[in-house]
Amino acid sequence: MTDGTATRNLYRPKLLTTFKEGYSAVLFRKDALAGLTVAIVALPLSMAIAVASGVSPERGLYAAIVGGAVVSLLGGSRYQIGGPAGAFIVLVAATTARFGVDGLVLTVLLSGAMLTVLGLLGVGALIRHIPHAVTVGFTSGIAVTILASQIRDLAGISLPGPEPGPLLPKITALADAAGTAVPAAVIIGFGCAAMIFVLRRLRPSWPGMLIAVTLAAVATSLLRLPVETIGSRFGALPHGLPAPHLPAVDLDLVLRVLPSALSFTLLGGVESLLSAKVADGMTGRKHRSNMELVAQGVANIASALFGGISVTGTIARTADNVRAGASSPVSGIMHAVFLLAFLLVAAPLAAYVPLSSLAGVLLVVCWNMAEKEEFARLLREWRGAAVLLATFGLTLLEDLTTGIIAGCGVAALLALLRRKTPEEP
Repeated sequence: MTDGTATRNLYRPKLLTTFKEGYSAVLFRKDALAGLTVAIVALPLSMAIAVASGVSPERGLYAAIVGGAVVSLLGGSRYQIGGPAGAFIVLVAATTARFGVDGLVLTVLLSGAMLTVLGLLGVGALIRHIPHAVTVGFTSGIAVTILASQIRDLAGISLPGPEPGPLLPKITALADAAGTAVPAAVIIGFGCAAMIFVLRRLRPSWPGMLIAVTLAAVATSLLRLPVETIGSRFGALPHGLPAPHLPAVDLDLVLRVLPSALSFTLLGGVESLLSAKVADGMTGRKHRSNMELVAQGVANIASALFGGISVTGTIARTADNVRAGASSPVSGIMHAVFLLAFLLVAAPLAAYVPLSSLAGVLLVVCWNMAEKEEFARLLREWRGAAVLLATFGLTLLEDLTTGIIAGCGVAALLALLRRKTPEEP
């Protein structure tokens, strides 16, 4: 069996390659088990990401179900799991706050169209050449920003007005309102995070996130704890997917959301190909980068038509998929089927989930997202540190796009200076 190197530039979904090579009932059982394993992880995480992004939790599930299925149907990786990702929380929240949910859905739709075009133009190979220090810088910057955005729900803090978007005003406002924190919310939030870390250490095969969120919901309901839940803020989750429909489109709104759509496109392309590369490293296979971009684009278009948020390749869930024994993209399709089954059968149970427990889940996500060891290693070499800090700082203080552009600019300038500097004898 080849590793896929010879065909990595083809515009052919890996699912078709899998069936062409031969697919058996034994492989399906392996894929179904892996899909169930990933769905158990994706269920609380998709809702947590949606809530943190300023939208109702079902929109995260729509993205995981519809977008995840399309990524596996059309994608250029055998193991990629598509869905909402923590890296998008900052962008989605800012877009929702500025343009509303309709503007967000339009942004996701436009981003999907751009990703599809980029894939058809063969840009996938270029995206993979973004400097490593830039990737570490913006990933760590996003992790810090997400962490700051979860303090309010993690502690049950009440603010007199809307929560500021920029980092420094946000921290100031939360510090001023710290006296309104609810002790029960703090205990639930940090307790969930601690339980996930402990289970990951002692029982790595157990679904720590789902166990922690479930126990938090049971405790909140039985003890009647005074904490906000999904039900109290958003109401009950719907039973199933909505009918697909186009978002409201007018030229003025398209022009206003276009910069956000470009940011979504840039992050989506980088994140999805990084995730596919991680799967390659774990399996020895080679993904088809341009086909993967096309799939991510179509997945975002499909997610938008069903009212979902942005979709990308998810590194942690893809790695879980590989570890669970997946053999083909069928596992990703099954992950979407299992999530849909939850929405059809058990959606009312989500109303009892405390928001502080979802914030605890994202606290763990932030810890895992920040590449702490790589950050420290890059700081020890001045060129890497310059690129890293430019990206990290501007991602925190401005936005993701500014951070990536600045980091790539610094990296290009340093490369040019190095080329012009004569070698020492």
